[in-house]
Amino acid sequence: MMNVKVGQEIPELVKHPTTRQLVQYAGAQGDFYEIHYDQAYAKSVGLPGVILHGLLKAAFLGQLVTDWLGDRGTLKTFEVSYRGIDQPDHAYRCRGRVTKVEGDEVELEVWGEDEGGKRTTTGTATVRVGT
Repeated sequence: MMNVKVGQEIPELVKHPTTRQLVQYAGAQGDFYEIHYDQAYAKSVGLPGVILHGLLKAAFLGQLVTDWLGDRGTLKTFEVSYRGIDQPDHAYRCRGRVTKVEGDEVELEVWGEDEGGKRTTTGTATVRVGT
C-alpha cells in the first residue's frame, strides 16, 4: 500500500498551455466558444484575451492526481470548481495535498494556480489505493 499521510503534498504538475493547444482542445471537445481562441472577441466581452477552457483545467488537475497515483490504485471521485480565469502562454501550476486517509481510501484537495499563486480552480479527489 502507498505510504501517505494527512497533510502530505503530492508532486506538482506545471502546464504551459498555448493558444494552439486551446484550438486543438476545442476541436477534440467541440467547445468552439470564441473566448478560447479569438483574441479580439475575448477582449470585446471584457476578458484580457483568450482564456483556458474550464474542462481543460480540470483535465490538468486530473492528470496531477493520476500521475501521482500511477498504477497503485484507482481514481474514485473527482470534482472541481472554477474560481478565476487562466490564459495561454502563462504557467498553470497544479498542486494537491492529502486531506484524509481511511483504510485504502485517500482524499485529496487539488487546485490550479496562476503565475501569481492565485487558486483559479479548486477541487477534491478520492482514490482507492491497492497493495
